[in-house]
Amino acid sequence: MQKEQYLDIVPEVQSALKNNEPVVALESTILSHGMPYPENVSFAAEVEKVVRAEGAVPATMALIGGRIKVGLNGEELERMCRAEDVSKVSRRDFATCLATGRTGATTVATTMMCAAMAGVKVFATGGIGGVHRHGEVTMDVSADLQELARTPVAVVCAGAKQILDIGRTLEYLETMGVPVIGNGTADFPAFYCKKSGFGLDYAAKDETEIARIVHTKWALGLAGGVLIGNPIPDEYALDFDYMEGVINRAVAEAELTGVHGKDITPFLLSRIKEITGGAAFRSNVQLALNNARCAARIAKALCALAA
Repeated sequence: MQKEQYLDIVPEVQSALKNNEPVVALESTILSHGMPYPENVSFAAEVEKVVRAEGAVPATMALIGGRIKVGLNGEELERMCRAEDVSKVSRRDFATCLATGRTGATTVATTMMCAAMAGVKVFATGGIGGVHRHGEVTMDVSADLQELARTPVAVVCAGAKQILDIGRTLEYLETMGVPVIGNGTADFPAFYCKKSGFGLDYAAKDETEIARIVHTKWALGLAGGVLIGNPIPDEYALDFDYMEGVINRAVAEAELTGVHGKDITPFLLSRIKEITGGAAFRSNVQLALNNARCAARIAKALCALAA
């Protein structure tokens, strides 16, 4: 059986792909495991609106009833937002979730997989996973990094989540040959914060230049994706040192309560939201919308290059 037989691509996305029109992949883990209900419902509508405003078609990914969903209808979006019996699915869980017919929210890694299977070239997320703090001891490294090395999708993010070891995350990406490009910045963003203190491979002047780099990489037959660091807008950025203190507190609580593995990120994000009185959550929403805007512009420019 071919992989295409598992795909359910909504007609709007199918038409756009057929006609070389821009499509932006969106993940569902941010809805099911990254935001509370009903705030996630509002976000799901807003992020799709942002993509459309830039002239692209949104394609939120999920695994439902043994099918790979490329684009969700209103009922499916509501289901993912309510997050009742919705698993967080990465590469290792992908086939099991499909074969058993369970409902799965796609992470960065699995959204890239779904996008590549469908032919979608650009994906907007909040922040990528990476090497966790103390990862050199625990070996807790996100599958997102391996996916970036193997799957040809351009991923727009606000950097790596600040809860991670950003330096080791960038070292891993360099080892795996993944280009890390800044959108108007030479400093890798740190999710809630505009700068992490770690330099980037290249600071592109705009989304059109980024599209040329992505197009050239794939035209040369070079494997894997491209990571685009798109800084959070100034008005929503938080202070780096303040957030370090908040994150260190949340990490200590996770260690004390024995939270680890795939549960660690949702736990930390929830505690960070509480400790900051909701400021971190508001920043999370705005950086994700900003990334969707950037991704749509890159997708549009890629389509022009392919014309």
